[in-house]
Amino acid sequence: MSEIDYEVEYNNRARVPENPALMAGWARDSAAYREQHPPRRLSYGPGSRNVIDLFEGDRGGPLVVFIHGGYWQALDGSSSSHCARGLNGHGISVAVPSYDLCPHVSISDIISEMRAACRELAKLGRPLVVSGHSAGGHLAACMLATDWPVYDAALPNNLVRAAYAISGLFELEPLVGTSINKALGLDRDAARAASPLLWKAPAGATLDAVVGGAESAEYHRQSRTIADVWGSAGVATRFGTVPDANHFTAIAPLADPESAMVARLKQLTQI
Repeated sequence: MSEIDYEVEYNNRARVPENPALMAGWARDSAAYREQHPPRRLSYGPGSRNVIDLFEGDRGGPLVVFIHGGYWQALDGSSSSHCARGLNGHGISVAVPSYDLCPHVSISDIISEMRAACRELAKLGRPLVVSGHSAGGHLAACMLATDWPVYDAALPNNLVRAAYAISGLFELEPLVGTSINKALGLDRDAARAASPLLWKAPAGATLDAVVGGAESAEYHRQSRTIADVWGSAGVATRFGTVPDANHFTAIAPLADPESAMVARLKQLTQI
């Protein structure tokens, strides 16, 4: 896909300000869920200035991490609190980290922040399954492909045992020539360095890459490609679609304890 086509797809499908009613609905749902199910707040990173909201389930076991989207430049964890509802309904704990946004930091910085968040969550002594939407889907794949003992010798190699990426972007170079990059500040080398598709595949791990059925071809291509490339390198991969969903409504099933998406995430915690 050309850079021009990619920019058109971004403008038509994923620009957050063009979805004010949906964003307002997310904010209301998240605020209501936080009131009903107050999270435990953890701090992480330099100066402990970043936060993780931990929505505890009623049993131990693996912890699901949900990373919000916003093209690395919008939203925060508090806007995604309602995404914990479905898994909490099965007694599974969900951690929702916030991170600094572009252009104040780079995508590389955000990857580092999510690694620091996972290191903080590792102190709970529970394996992690990392999910995420859009930019969060990219970050979920980055966490799965991180060599954790190299990052911190005290961490186990299988700290993140599986990832569930929803409408993720795994190859960032097509963004370089678009207006999106005004905030991201990527050159081609930086874009390639931040593209998990090009990293060493985490053989033995599990990756699900799903997209909304009504999303554009580029989102389908990116998820199919990482499933194929990593699958051929020893990762247990699945590509799937959320029927009739667009880029934003693709995450709606996370709030439904009876959804197939929640059932699959529950299954991933049992691997």
